Amino acid sequence: QVQLVESGGGLVQPGGSLRLSCAASGIIFNINAMGWYRQPPGKQRELVAAVRGGGITNLADSVKGRFTISRDYAKNTVSLQMNSLKPEDTAVYYCHAEISNGYYVMDYWGKGTLVTVSS
Repeated sequence: QVQLVESGGGLVQPGGSLRLSCAASGIIFNINAMGWYRQPPGKQRELVAAVRGGGITNLADSVKGRFTISRDYAKNTVSLQMNSLKPEDTAVYYCHAEISNGYYVMDYWGKGTLVTVSS
């Protein structure tokens, strides 16, 4: 089985920074993509940022210029550096990975970590 374990959420004031990290462990042949989604209170889950093979990144328009995603391919980790945080960034952030075990590809999710941006 594969597990995604997130860390780094918390309370931060507007304009502040936080760094989220996620580590994948288990039976992993190849990670096709890793990234972060978020679900604000009362809203649907949305893509924040993702990195695919070859380093191709995808960032939501709402976070461009403020958030940076990075992957460590050797350690099977992905991090999200969040700067200039706004109250509207408040959400539960979920790590996501598209992982192959050599036979098939599956989507995996972390349990989520809460980010609250408030003064």
